[in-house]
Amino acid sequence: MAWLFVRVHQFGPVYEDSSDLKLDSFRSKKVSKNVKVGLIQLSCSDNPSLNFENALVKVKEAAKKGANIICLPELFRSLYFCDVEDYEQFKLGEEIPGPSTNKLSELAKELGVVIIASLFEKRANGLYHNTAAVLDADGTYLGKYRKMHIPDDPGYYEKFYFTPGDLGYKVFDTRFGKLGILVCWDQWYPEAARITALKGAEILFYPTAIGWAKTQDEKTNNSQYQAWQTIQRSHAIANGVHVVSTNRVGFEKDMNFWGGSFVSDPFGNLLCQAKHDKEEILIQEIDAGATEFYRTHWPFLRDRRIETYQPITKRFIDD
Repeated sequence: MAWLFVRVHQFGPVYEDSSDLKLDSFRSKKVSKNVKVGLIQLSCSDNPSLNFENALVKVKEAAKKGANIICLPELFRSLYFCDVEDYEQFKLGEEIPGPSTNKLSELAKELGVVIIASLFEKRANGLYHNTAAVLDADGTYLGKYRKMHIPDDPGYYEKFYFTPGDLGYKVFDTRFGKLGILVCWDQWYPEAARITALKGAEILFYPTAIGWAKTQDEKTNNSQYQAWQTIQRSHAIANGVHVVSTNRVGFEKDMNFWGGSFVSDPFGNLLCQAKHDKEEILIQEIDAGATEFYRTHWPFLRDRRIETYQPITKRFIDD
């Protein structure tokens, strides 16, 4: 523990005096992997066509501002319909790949950007998933990730609509790096972040739709937001990777989606954060190559005792 304390101390206030720990010095010796991520924080209406067009406009704007990888929020084509159990909402489902991914593929190729798009997937009659599709910068459809953790809580009745993902945790090798994609409720599970990082993800992306009930007080709202952000920043620290979280924003029925989209570096530092009350496009340059620096100086992966972790596969340890 003494070693770790010294490292923390050097990394913090006095690391300027320790040239061997300087990130700038590290970058001078290694090839940096600088990329600009674009977070599209949207408000949504009950018109899917208008929502989709708004998203396309925002993607173009993000690309114009220099974004290489652009992430849209969860289920951006519609209002967040999972606040109620309504059979009519299944009509929003679509094939993946399909019309939406085809259009986004054309746009990705035109702009030379990677696009991460969260969509309501209709896999077959009566079988639906909450799915994120990835389009590479040349327009290639690289594949999809199906949300693994499905909530069932007041205002978030997703188990009514979505079958849990069966594709496993995914990493997509894009022009601008190896991207791990997880979706919303996956944010609360360190196992999901860990496995995705162990599969080679250089950046973790979380398309999200989460908000406050209109009946809540300000203290509760702040506590919930801080918990949501903190758990994701902890994934960045534990795995030595950048985390990018893109949320929707605005009032929908009884929910106030809290926005607050952000980027965290591998030490949990906030690099940028959106407002809680408006649409925004955030562009943040990151160095995905810095992962080696963080993992070398804080070698959490090296010190994992994988032979002791079997109990984690149990629902609860009763004995």
